[in-house]
Amino acid sequence: MEAEQAASEDEPPSLLWGLDPVFSAFARLYIKDLLLMRESRQVPGIYLYKSHPIFQVDILGTVVFKREREDFYSYGVDDGTGVINCLCWKSEKWKEPEEPFKAGGRAASSSSAVGPSGGFNVEEQLRRLQQAQRGASMLEIGDLLRVRGSVKTSRGQREIMSSNFYKVSDPVMALQISWMQELPQLYRRCYQKPFPLSDGEPGTCATTTGGQASFSSLLGRATQTLRDFLREKEVRRFRPYDVEHLLLPLVPQLPPLTGSEQASAAGPSVPSHTRHLLSETLRILQQEGTLFRRVLSQDELYHVTEQDKDLLMAIRDVIQQDSKRQKYAEKGCHILHILSSVRRRYSQSLSRQALEVGLRFLESSSDIISTSDCHYTVV
Repeated sequence: MEAEQAASEDEPPSLLWGLDPVFSAFARLYIKDLLLMRESRQVPGIYLYKSHPIFQVDILGTVVFKREREDFYSYGVDDGTGVINCLCWKSEKWKEPEEPFKAGGRAASSSSAVGPSGGFNVEEQLRRLQQAQRGASMLEIGDLLRVRGSVKTSRGQREIMSSNFYKVSDPVMALQISWMQELPQLYRRCYQKPFPLSDGEPGTCATTTGGQASFSSLLGRATQTLRDFLREKEVRRFRPYDVEHLLLPLVPQLPPLTGSEQASAAGPSVPSHTRHLLSETLRILQQEGTLFRRVLSQDELYHVTEQDKDLLMAIRDVIQQDSKRQKYAEKGCHILHILSSVRRRYSQSLSRQALEVGLRFLESSSDIISTSDCHYTVV
């Protein structure tokens, strides 16, 4: 009981997590530390190393086992301190056997990059590029793998859900040596130091406790303000400039921005304080799954998960259709299968958090039912 209380006291308030640079970065930690991190009591899916909140990591290691499934590869990665399972999603273009390019009714030669007229053969070069890309995404035991992704716990086992992965060519081990030299420095300079909450603490990026608490309080109010507005008005999609006026009453209370924050937050028509507060608010709402972006582009169009009828229909259709297959007839569709199918059908950038919000909404509407923590079927 005392240990649990001490762990709770060591955990900083979730509203302050955005003040820690580690939280928004891909943390480079030893695998042994990833396996030992404790899960946050405030927000499930967030883990703590010392007092630093972590959900995204960057690892480099050797593949020691491999399993292949319909939609993903499961690699066991060993960095010398431990082994962790990494789920690496298959790219759509590599799932089906590649057909050779044809020119003039005959298959193009695999050894020639010269066209029929002696010029540059675009098709052959494209085929070679695709082969190189495919080779970088298919690994065997003994290959060196770099993975970036979010930390998850599934069936009591810690694993990484990759957002990006590739095979590393390192014949003389130069990259591995550099990596293992850099990690101890990161631990000393960042991970081993406490969460920057106190004023004047050595090595932290804190300015004043009052300023941090003030911004965190305003950020919580801004998040709730935008969340209530979207729910009351039943907004389906919007751009940042559509809702910036909602946060204007909070701007005079904001603490001064640093020079770097002003440079990153400044916009052509939005005051830097408002832009900074709005960007942090949108980031939090995306992390909790309330919002998502269907297409990642310069046009910042945000979709409200519970109001996006097309997304909800895609989720329901996937569960309804695939629940009829023998593989899913007994327990229903697993959430990872649903996520993969909806990404193919609707949005490649859909996050698991947004999918979970959609699943809860459909379940509350009695469109689907959950047969376990991770399986869903139709009513």
